[in-house]
Amino acid sequence: MITVGEARAVARKKLEARLGEWAGLVTAGEPSPAVSIALRPPSERQMLADEAAAETWAREWAALQPADGVEVDWEVRAWRSIGRQRVPVRVRLADADATASFAGGAAQADWSRLRERAERIATRFGASEAVSSVVRRRARDLLALEEGRFAQVVDVAAWIIDHPVTGYRPRQVPVRGVDSKWLGRHRQRVADLVTAVTGSADLGLVEADPLVRLRILDDALAVGGPTDIAAPAAQLADLPLRPQGVFIMENRETVLAMPRWPGAVAIHGSGYAVSVVAALPWVRSARVLYWGDLDSNGFAILGHLRAGLPDAVSVLMDSRTLYAHRDLWVAESVPARGELPELTYTETAALAALRDEGDVRLEQERVPWAYALAELRAAWGAGSSPGWSGRQQGGAGESARGGRGAAVGVEAVARLDDGPDRLGAGQGGLQGEAGAEPVQPEPREEPRREAGERFVGGLIAGDEE
Repeated sequence: MITVGEARAVARKKLEARLGEWAGLVTAGEPSPAVSIALRPPSERQMLADEAAAETWAREWAALQPADGVEVDWEVRAWRSIGRQRVPVRVRLADADATASFAGGAAQADWSRLRERAERIATRFGASEAVSSVVRRRARDLLALEEGRFAQVVDVAAWIIDHPVTGYRPRQVPVRGVDSKWLGRHRQRVADLVTAVTGSADLGLVEADPLVRLRILDDALAVGGPTDIAAPAAQLADLPLRPQGVFIMENRETVLAMPRWPGAVAIHGSGYAVSVVAALPWVRSARVLYWGDLDSNGFAILGHLRAGLPDAVSVLMDSRTLYAHRDLWVAESVPARGELPELTYTETAALAALRDEGDVRLEQERVPWAYALAELRAAWGAGSSPGWSGRQQGGAGESARGGRGAAVGVEAVARLDDGPDRLGAGQGGLQGEAGAEPVQPEPREEPRREAGERFVGGLIAGDEE
């Protein structure tokens, strides 16, 4: 048996679920559909089991106050042991207004406000399907705006429809009370209404070019100019830079923490905007080391980078780094899915590992700085020989066209275990402050091997027949 309170809750859920759809119908001037809620009257056996409860339930429905569009259907049931009984079987709600009225409370107030705003939009912009679609999609957003903001959005959209602002910057829009900050908050709301009426793709406002942040880590490359630069990519492309190598990093703070480094430039990749960096001519002519968050999106961003720079080498993006910092893992809220053919075998294995562990992530800024610098230095040193390319790269980094050896990476960990003196304390190599010089690579003794043995991925294995 569905009580009056339970039926009101059902009506409230239906109203919330179809709020946008019904608001769009209001804008279009079309009627909303009726709603019927079954009351599940008791059977004869249930009546006999608890006649008092059944009678209370029926009396509650009989006492329901009449309301426009709200009707309760009653039927007579003939039962052998009880006789003929009149019971409520369903409540019928004629339209959205009746559903809101029956639901009552905050749901009714919300519908009344949204209905009134949908009507105002129709009056101001017409009852076209495009306008109705905006109301359907933005119903909850329109409802959430305070009255003054809603009125301002409508007024600004109407003004721009009559006075196109194509070619203006946001600061130049001559509407009283509207500035670039206001447009930043409400631009999409205004644009949706303008597009619904005019069919234009957007407002036509001129946008500021996004800035790319970089640091020149070698004063010799700056030629007396600035070493910390934030500028549009088009301007950066014209810089007379000829770096030996470029570090591209997902996190800006990592770029700012990089020490002085002969022949190097560090660039903030800005996540999926990394393709902008990949198009810079002087980046394309240098060797590139990429370090991003060790998560699925970090590998997806690496795939985007490799579309323009197939020889880019990844650093600190392998299973060894992942499992060495298990205590620093966090959950990745929105993992990237799909295949990433641009990744190497080692990178693909790391991606599979973090997914198998439950879509975990090791954020770039969580990796201990001394550990990170040792790995960056090892990857840089591994590619410093003449004629270096990603196809030849091994050691601490890996490109899409080259394999990844374990020897240099293991050496870096060994040096970390030896304490701060082994990390170059007093030499400035791994201090993490601007102005410090990196430590020069130490000689590395190759593992001994017996006759008939060969190296596979940094390990010793017997020769195959």
